Amino acid sequence: MTPPPSLQELIDTVRLDTATDNPVDQLVTAASTVADLEDTSDALLGHFVDRCRREGRSWSEISGALGVTKQAVHKRFAAGLADRIIQATPQPTLERFTLRARNVVLAARPLAVRLGHSQAGSEHLLLALFEEPEGIAAKALSAMGVSPESVRAAILARRPAGTAPPADEDEPAGPEGPGAEGSVGASPDGRLALRNALAIALELGHNYIGTEHLLLGLYRQPDSPAAVILAAVGAGEAETRTRVLEMLRGFQRPQPGRAD
Repeated sequence: MTPPPSLQELIDTVRLDTATDNPVDQLVTAASTVADLEDTSDALLGHFVDRCRREGRSWSEISGALGVTKQAVHKRFAAGLADRIIQATPQPTLERFTLRARNVVLAARPLAVRLGHSQAGSEHLLLALFEEPEGIAAKALSAMGVSPESVRAAILARRPAGTAPPADEDEPAGPEGPGAEGSVGASPDGRLALRNALAIALELGHNYIGTEHLLLGLYRQPDSPAAVILAAVGAGEAETRTRVLEMLRGFQRPQPGRAD
C-alpha cells in the first residue's frame, strides 16, 4: 500500500504554502491543510461506502469493516450518500417514494396555497402528512396528540396568510402572482426536507421513502419551520423516532408505488 504523507512532509508543505515565516500564518495554512485532508478522507471513504451499498452490502458489513457502530456509519455517510444520489439524478423524481409519501409531497403545494403562502416549505410538508391518515407518520403524530389543526395554527402563527417567506428563501412568483397554485415553488428548507428523508431511509437500510422517513427527516434541520413547530406542539425527535421504529418492527417494507 502506498504510504500516506509523513508528518515531516506535511510540515514542509505547510511551510512552502505559507507566504511568510510567521508561525500564526503557518498555523492558518496548517488548519486549512488539515480541513482539506479531512474532506478528502471523507470523500474517499464515502466513495467506497457508496460502492458497497450499490452492490447490496449491508450497513452491518460496512460498519464491521470500518470498526465502528452502524449508528456512527449512518451519521457520517448517509447524508453524503443521499447528496450523491440526488446529484446523479438529472431531474427530481419520486421514484423511491411510496404511494402515500408521493401523495404527501404533492399535497404540500396546494396546502401552501390554501394558507396564502407563496412557497411550500417544510411546514407545509409536515401538514401534508395528515393527508395520509393511514401512513406511519400521521399515526405517530396522532399518538402523540398532534393534530392537523394544531400544526395549521402553528404555521399561521409563524407566517400569517398572505405573507412572504424570509428574504433569503424568497423566489420570484409566477405570472399569476403569490397564492396561485401554479406559481407556488418549494422553499430551500422544503427541498432539503426531501433530501433528509432519503438520508433517513438510507440510515435505516430501506430502499424506499415512506411517510415515516419524511417525518423523521423534518428534524434534521433544527431551525427549519417544521422542526420548530414539531417542538412547539410537543412532538420531540426522540419520542417520534421511538414511535416510528416501534411501528416499523415486524412491518413488511412497502415498495415504491404501493401504499405507505
